[in-house]
Amino acid sequence: MKRIAESELILNSRGAVYHLDVRPEELADTVITVGDPDRVGEVSKHFDKLESSHQHREFVTHTGYIGQKRLTVVSTGIGTDNIDIVLNELDALVNIDFNTRTVKDSLTRLKIIRLGTSGALQAEVGVDSFVVSSHGLGLDNLLPWYEFENTTQEKDLLQAFHKQVQLKNGSASPYLIAAGESLSAKFTTGFHKGITVTCPGFYAPQGRALRGPLSHPALIDQLTAFREGSDYISNFEMETAGIYGLSRVLGHDGLSISTIVANRIRQEFSKDSGKAVDSMIRQSLAIIEKL
Repeated sequence: MKRIAESELILNSRGAVYHLDVRPEELADTVITVGDPDRVGEVSKHFDKLESSHQHREFVTHTGYIGQKRLTVVSTGIGTDNIDIVLNELDALVNIDFNTRTVKDSLTRLKIIRLGTSGALQAEVGVDSFVVSSHGLGLDNLLPWYEFENTTQEKDLLQAFHKQVQLKNGSASPYLIAAGESLSAKFTTGFHKGITVTCPGFYAPQGRALRGPLSHPALIDQLTAFREGSDYISNFEMETAGIYGLSRVLGHDGLSISTIVANRIRQEFSKDSGKAVDSMIRQSLAIIEKL
């Protein structure tokens, strides 16, 4: 078995992965990811027992229990570049032997569930509602750096996207990955379900024009109009496709759940996003506890 060099898997002085500052025994098999480091505490305050707490840069990690269910919640910060760090280090914690620096013979399949915020692209997906992402459609450039396999359904859906949404050459190489089916099936009542587009930025890549002119001024209209059978684009944000893509690459189950804090079609913003996010956390934890 090939040994992984110190330069490739960096461990700190206490034997923890470099960015997360977490050791293998400090991670649960069910992991909740949040973007905002402050939201980690908003999730873990519902734990019956807090086992460990670590912070390095924007990465805050709490592990504990709700009843008999052991959970980890970790902040990722913003964007799929950070998702690349977090997902690879989560995988390393369960699937690489840190003593021998070799991949384990028996691999662990994590359940990775994002609890985030997002902007709606359909008028009927109102602010303060919740969306479960049926697919992550990436306009970022993370997944093209990895080898992965699409299903026939994913290939067909991506081909339909290419036909209906015109992007300038060189701007993006879209990819599409479905949610982890075993997780998605648990989140039905009280959730919208649609395709989530993951953008490489918050302003121009999401059609916001402040002072910089947009190269794709019709992007929002094109995304909103997309239809392929029963599939449609419900919302966009900056992490979901990276989570779905790396979950596929590394053999984990990924799911993304978002609170809608803005509706870009109605041009509305939540009057109390904190309350809405807390409601999403409570509703999701009640389901996650039973996984």
